[in-house]
Amino acid sequence: MTVPTLTDRAALERNRARARARGLADFLHVLARDEIKERLDEVNRRFTSPALISGFPEVWGDMLPFTRIVPDAERLDLGETAHDLVIHAMALHWADDPIGQLVQCRRALKPDGLLLVVGFGGRTLAELRACLAQAEAEITGGLSPRVAPMAELRDLGSLLQRAGLALPVADTLPKTVSYKGFLPLLHDLRAMGEGNALADRLRHPTRPSVMARAAELYAEHHGDGDRLTATFELVFLTGWAPAPDQPKPLRPGSATTRLADALGVTERKAGDD
Repeated sequence: MTVPTLTDRAALERNRARARARGLADFLHVLARDEIKERLDEVNRRFTSPALISGFPEVWGDMLPFTRIVPDAERLDLGETAHDLVIHAMALHWADDPIGQLVQCRRALKPDGLLLVVGFGGRTLAELRACLAQAEAEITGGLSPRVAPMAELRDLGSLLQRAGLALPVADTLPKTVSYKGFLPLLHDLRAMGEGNALADRLRHPTRPSVMARAAELYAEHHGDGDRLTATFELVFLTGWAPAPDQPKPLRPGSATTRLADALGVTERKAGDD
């Protein structure tokens, strides 16, 4: 099956290089990295052959000792069953084939190896996307791709099962960031290396009238005095490479203990007062 080209990889690398040169805004990466560290502490296992996939190794590279750093290319440079831990860090939204990325990670894991993924979820930049779309539709009568598509939590969680991973877990961490205005928000996105790198993006500058209208709409709907708010959603995915001795989920209806007994409360039928 041919996968449609979502990302202009050359443009993405240019955006990242410019962000590095001008001072990378890495606060979301740092937040994600700290969360990943906490989750690894909770696993309470010593990993001896970790691999980390990232477009910003300078932020993530020193998180674990003896980690193999892998660029977030479409074909990941991972050996089969070579790692007991794979971390896919803040890059899945730029993948043309997200399920293919997870399958490659699963194949790189040893039996009972752990995959941890952190990336942007569907609520990320919802305000900006809505305002840009309305402004462009009003002024030009059409829409153009501007923000990389980001999947919802439920959809991302189902990808783990499709990739053949066991014991899948998906959860989310929303983060609201305050900006002094519309332009500082756009500047911050460029400083994150998250400028528009979509293959089908406009190849000429956006009309100033579109950006001005988007700024008006943003201030009207998402402003608080002289500040604007932007939502970023970090999604965390956890899955294990299948192994014979792993715990297995119970078959539905096979429970032998009532929930009411476990909670120490009196069970009531539906509709009881």
